[in-house]
Amino acid sequence: MAPAAEVPGNLIVMGQILVPYGVQGWVKVRPQTEHPDALLHYATWWVRPARSEQWREMTRVAGRVHADTLVVQLEGVGTREAALGLKLADIGVPRAALPAVKAREIYCVDLVGLAVANRAGVPLGEVEAVVDHGAHPLLQVTRPGGGAPRLIPYVPATIDRVDLAARQIDVDWGEDW
Repeated sequence: MAPAAEVPGNLIVMGQILVPYGVQGWVKVRPQTEHPDALLHYATWWVRPARSEQWREMTRVAGRVHADTLVVQLEGVGTREAALGLKLADIGVPRAALPAVKAREIYCVDLVGLAVANRAGVPLGEVEAVVDHGAHPLLQVTRPGGGAPRLIPYVPATIDRVDLAARQIDVDWGEDW
């Protein structure tokens, strides 16, 4: 038996296994990347089963784009039952393996945890997720004191400034919206 691989630090979730695909252990994957085929550039994936904190290194043997998803064969997963055991598992890639961002670009994961304030300096909350709704991403922002999260469009008309060093996003957004 091979020794357990050490989980690299700073894994970035880039997809989720949805369901088995066929009867030979293939899985359907929802990529969480700008380009659906981006996950296919990585031969090694880190997989974290649903309701688990344990990551497991897996080798991608084959895969292809299938509409807006991927269908993928992972080493050691040869039956539909084995694939079913991976349903809703997260797929991670070490941050160090990601390409460097270009000028004026940012990874969505870097927005999570940033404080959000409007032009009047009123704190609107903290980014808990970046949600893709087709036309453009939305910042899901927890409200100070609780309540339903705010959904703020991540578009130039709304986002005034993102300062990663200060961990702050300034927006043109009303406090009562």
